[in-house]
Amino acid sequence: MNRILIIEDEPRISSFLSKGLKAAGFTTQTAATAAEGRAQAVSATFDLVILDLGLPDADGYSVLNYIRSVGLDIPVIILTARNTLDDTIAGLQSGADDYMAKPFHFDELLARVQLRLRAEPQEAEVSILSHNGLELDLLRRVAKVNGVEIDLSTREFELAETFLRHPGQALSREQLLSRVWGYDFDPGSNVVDVYVRYLRNKLGAARFETVRGIGYRLASQPGN
Repeated sequence: MNRILIIEDEPRISSFLSKGLKAAGFTTQTAATAAEGRAQAVSATFDLVILDLGLPDADGYSVLNYIRSVGLDIPVIILTARNTLDDTIAGLQSGADDYMAKPFHFDELLARVQLRLRAEPQEAEVSILSHNGLELDLLRRVAKVNGVEIDLSTREFELAETFLRHPGQALSREQLLSRVWGYDFDPGSNVVDVYVRYLRNKLGAARFETVRGIGYRLASQPGN
């Protein structure tokens, strides 16, 4: 299992990244300052570093320079609010392997992480997801229940896709929120519950089970 060090001083973003990466099968560790980041980078074996530049005690570039100076040849992805072309060029020229500006979409970051880790080859991406009569055509963005086309909004479709990619798995509200709405959405919002209700109304109430104390899951055998 790949280990990722997240050096980010904003607690909400750090938590969002950690939860999302753990849900994707990674092990994570976090640091909130440049000093903590430097210390943790050399104290354990990591496969990749996600690095913010705007750290409270020093610029993130000092961490990147330190990582390279001690001979750690691991991928570093800069994740920062500095979003000009000059910033991107400076980051890559300083030794970063990739550069992403905030705000960002988690799925894009995950794809970049997997690319940098040279994840083992996977089967070709499927274009149709199906489970017990519920079908999503990802290319045409069409949803069907038992062959009948159902109209879904963009968010509804993305939420349904998340469930279909993890059938039978309990997904927390935080996981669903991060996957569909992103880190900058209010974590105290009840938007997940609202949209699960929309899906129940459109796709069948029995398909989406409430898991007490956790969130929801796509039922293994939905009722009629």
